[in-house]
Amino acid sequence: MQPIVLAVGLAHCDHQHGALHPRGFSILPHSRKVPDPAMLTPSTAIRPTAREHLAKLISFDTSTGKSNLPLIDYVEGFLQGQGLAPQRIYDETGTKANLMTVVGPAGVPGYVLSGHTDVVPVTGQAWSSDPFTLREADGRLYGRGSCDMKGFVACCLAKVPDMLDANLKTPFVLALSYDEEIGCLGVRSMVAELAGWDNKPLGCFVGEPTSMEVIIGHKAKRAIKVHVTGKTGHSSLAPDFVNAVEYAALLIVKIRELGKRYASEMRDDAYDMPVSTAHVGKIVGGEQLNIVPEACFFDYEIRALPELDMDAMCGEVEAYARDVLEPEMQALHPECGIRFELISDTPGLAMTGEEEIIRLTKHLAGRNGHAKVAYGTEAGLFKERAGVPTVVCGPGAIAQAHKADEYIDISEMQACEAFLDKLIAMCRG
Repeated sequence: MQPIVLAVGLAHCDHQHGALHPRGFSILPHSRKVPDPAMLTPSTAIRPTAREHLAKLISFDTSTGKSNLPLIDYVEGFLQGQGLAPQRIYDETGTKANLMTVVGPAGVPGYVLSGHTDVVPVTGQAWSSDPFTLREADGRLYGRGSCDMKGFVACCLAKVPDMLDANLKTPFVLALSYDEEIGCLGVRSMVAELAGWDNKPLGCFVGEPTSMEVIIGHKAKRAIKVHVTGKTGHSSLAPDFVNAVEYAALLIVKIRELGKRYASEMRDDAYDMPVSTAHVGKIVGGEQLNIVPEACFFDYEIRALPELDMDAMCGEVEAYARDVLEPEMQALHPECGIRFELISDTPGLAMTGEEEIIRLTKHLAGRNGHAKVAYGTEAGLFKERAGVPTVVCGPGAIAQAHKADEYIDISEMQACEAFLDKLIAMCRG
């Protein structure tokens, strides 16, 4: 049987929290006492329910841009109370961290349970109640992150005592990450850690909300900021200058044309959006009408079917800027130009559906079929960069994510716990 790993995202590194282990994990300082496992047995360990864990996890505002360390402190304290020794991997700012814990025998291939700790902001949303206080009504649990994806994390934490009771032969790795919502940033350090293990995990379950459907594929996503530099002057002499907004608009039209072309090319009808897409989501430029704009910035993304070459797709945009637009701009003023800045780059997930991890997931979830989704997850990183067979399957419906009054059905939490019960039974000694 194999171990199960539970990883939690965190970030912070200073003298108070300790130095980084050469392999990337944070070493706890001597002043922070870790419970002696010999003094703790499963029968005496505290056993919060999944609902109780979820209430606590939701109470921490881990919105994009905020620290997740208070949440990590809570999870770390719970795991230490079970006699485990969770490890942190901090980000470069020391304000966020990943958290990883092996439950079961060390040095044995097991299963990763992966979830992210960050949530999208509630700014501008009309909530019926405090988004950071769990509210139960009509068989639903409301709160920011209840669906995406603290519900899954809560279910995993609630099952840790059962894992310990099971005397596992196959371990679990609990892996919790930070900054998934802005480009799957935090998980990359954990993926790099797993890639260096001699005994790589047998598989990884990413618990994004899929209504416990088995997801074998998702698109790749690349997000890019474009900086257009023109030459400013009085608008009455506009032809003598280079209008950054106009050249940005020409490039945006090109991106739109590429998106239309993608829609006529490769399709995969297993996806809810069966074609690759190109999208411009933000633009800023100009000062006032009678000034030729000197600068314009816009953000665009491509979400590509995982089989396609993302470098080539983005390369077409850059080639048009370099070969068509910049020569026009620089003919008037050589200092003008267009620069591209990578915001995020997340690989897609492409499983065939015949892999052992997929067959296992269908058995555990009681499903016969599988599906693919247009949104991105951390799954592609586990598969492509750590070489771990990965599937996306978790409680809650993606349609409820990122909204005001986000919720997860209690029945979904129960289905996830049943899934984990079967997996633990399979891995027991």
